[in-house]
Amino acid sequence: MQPAKRLDKIPPYLFAELDRKRDEVAAKGIDIINMGVGDPDQPTPAHIVQAMHQAIDDPSTHNYPPYQGTKEYRQAAADWMERRFNVKGLNCDTEIVSSIGSKEAIHNTFLAFVEAGDYTLIPDPGYPVYRTSTIFAGGEYYTMPLLAKNGFLPDLDAIPQEIAKKAKLFWINYPNNPTGGIATLDDLQKMVQFCRKYEILLCHDHAYSEMAYDGYRPPSVLEVPGAKDVAIEFHSLSKSYNMTGWRVGFVAGNATGIKALGQVKTNVDSGIFKAIQRAAIAGFQTTESDLQALMSVYGQRRDLIVEGLKSLGWPLEVPKATLYIWAPVPSGYSSTEFVTLLLEKCGILVPPGNGYGSAGEGFFRIALTVSQEKIHQAISRMREAGIRYQ
Repeated sequence: MQPAKRLDKIPPYLFAELDRKRDEVAAKGIDIINMGVGDPDQPTPAHIVQAMHQAIDDPSTHNYPPYQGTKEYRQAAADWMERRFNVKGLNCDTEIVSSIGSKEAIHNTFLAFVEAGDYTLIPDPGYPVYRTSTIFAGGEYYTMPLLAKNGFLPDLDAIPQEIAKKAKLFWINYPNNPTGGIATLDDLQKMVQFCRKYEILLCHDHAYSEMAYDGYRPPSVLEVPGAKDVAIEFHSLSKSYNMTGWRVGFVAGNATGIKALGQVKTNVDSGIFKAIQRAAIAGFQTTESDLQALMSVYGQRRDLIVEGLKSLGWPLEVPKATLYIWAPVPSGYSSTEFVTLLLEKCGILVPPGNGYGSAGEGFFRIALTVSQEKIHQAISRMREAGIRYQ
């Protein structure tokens, strides 16, 4: 029995490998503080859970859902886009499709557009799925380094013209995972212009659109005039409303992109449970004050981690968004060596920056998904172990 050769090109999924290392160290009796995966530890808001209970009791939710999502859900998503970003007039029939979270929709977009000989333009460091899905689709990826000196934005002038002409997809993610970088509307407009010039579909993974602090409100690429000509945007309720396990989101924008994605989707899944779609509609109605109450928990944790690492010598700026701190490793260590040191000496689990691409070497990522008590413990363990930024 011989698996497909394409699997030889696919490394173990980063977080599956982290789970393996966690279990290995935990088996030695070490108490693990897991700051690895961006999985919110707070409960889903009560009004969403209540909507789910009511929907489950309705037998009309128990049959197959529409592949593209119920009309009510897609219209609720369009209404939310207008309220949140002032993106008006999205046609819920042709410019919005439901998604099982973002991950499957991201992968399916590669299947919808990429063939042998095609290029994808992907951020480095970036969500590992951009890279592996290019491989699954038979294409080639060109990595765009996201460097601190450039504000973690891609250098469009550095992309070779011959690559741009062969590219089918241009992937961005702001607020950015893992760097925490942000993009202004002017930044997004330049990317729209680039994709228009080369007839590339601009794909904005906007999973962290609501994970922002200190009054910052991340923009949508669809706010750029004319962006719908070349762009689609991926939204997920996972992080914003503590719904990672619910697997619900949507994609909005360019009608050709939505149609192609929907064609793949109808052939590989059977849609989202209708009851979850009803609960998600309730999620879209979350008040700004309730959302900010959720965000304040992560904001306080962010401040604790930044202050704690600074007390150990780390040079850090306070990120305005996402669930993460992107921190440099001390000199003399590679990313992998340093996170191994943290795990074995302190029982702290974090992913190495190079797990997100070669440009992530020299960094590690910390998720704001453990309690303040655990954060204090982690900093204390590092101090007691003599781990400082040199």
